[in-house]
Amino acid sequence: MAGAITHDRQPVAEGRQGGPLIVTEDANLLDDLLRLCAAAGARPEVHHGVPERGGGWDTAPLVLVGDDAARRVRGAARRRGVVLVGRDQDDSGVWRRAVEIGADHVLVLPDGEQWLVDRIADVAEGVGPPALTVGVIGGRGGAGSSTLACALAVTSARQGRRTLLVDADPLGGGLDVLLGGEAVEGLRWPAFAASRGRVGGGALEESLPALHALRVLSWDRGDSVTIAPEAVRAVLAAARRRGGVVVVDLPRRVDEGVAQVLAQVDLGLLVVPAELRAVAAAGRVASVIGMVLRDLRVAVRGPYAPGLDDREVARLLGLPLMGEVPMEAGLSAAQDRGAPPGGDGRGPLARFCSAFWERAAVAGGGV
Repeated sequence: MAGAITHDRQPVAEGRQGGPLIVTEDANLLDDLLRLCAAAGARPEVHHGVPERGGGWDTAPLVLVGDDAARRVRGAARRRGVVLVGRDQDDSGVWRRAVEIGADHVLVLPDGEQWLVDRIADVAEGVGPPALTVGVIGGRGGAGSSTLACALAVTSARQGRRTLLVDADPLGGGLDVLLGGEAVEGLRWPAFAASRGRVGGGALEESLPALHALRVLSWDRGDSVTIAPEAVRAVLAAARRRGGVVVVDLPRRVDEGVAQVLAQVDLGLLVVPAELRAVAAAGRVASVIGMVLRDLRVAVRGPYAPGLDDREVARLLGLPLMGEVPMEAGLSAAQDRGAPPGGDGRGPLARFCSAFWERAAVAGGGV
């Protein structure tokens, strides 16, 4: 059980790192709190009472006060980020003691353990605004959505943003292959199949292959193509938690795992070749994706069939137009040489991607 007491929400400083301060003399409670800190990847400071002046009471990002220590901290300076932790579900006096010490929350173990692990991990990782998450999906097979997803991610990383590229299509052949990094060491999706609860954002990022100044979560060459929805949700939440940009290459179907991804996508790009059959197929994809993803826009790819242009394609689909994905001569040959899509920063595809990120920043995407 966890309860909130009305206070202004504590701002979290981006990039700040540190463990919580624990104040308690209850040995059993301390053991539990140390265990939860370890699960969150945090190293706490422990005191029996309020530390001396200049100590962790003022500087710790989070203060966990055992119910046994409430009286001892009653006269401490008021600050945000104080949690009063107890064990007695039936003790109504805990709320009065929480008010006396200025606590933001009251938490009773063991029911509130997962909430507390998440809170500790947030302050340990220095959580700021979540990553702008862009999902790219093909209106039909061979639309070029994987190429665009890679180009967007490569361009974002080249412009200095923390960027993570996620391959959510287990049957797509692997984005690490498209980027020329199938042999690069690092974990792939099957390694996270058993993930539940919270995944550490920093640990996730460090475990993934590093390619072209970004991190890539793709598939290995094994037979495993199914990841539990709970694991998908936990991994993508960890990827977003550290801010920057996350680009997701989406399949043209929605199962439980894909729905978990779509629930965390801020903006979807539907890549549609400018031909009537592709528009018809894209309409079916959009009707399914649109049930989960609110902001879905069209990126049209030429050459154009007679009577079609980018605006007409968007009108037929009833979706906002993001722009025209340009044709780029020699793209396949460049990829065969190990050059990623949009990697040189000068071609038409790279210019399209640069313009996309500029528009995202102006629109308040925080990139």
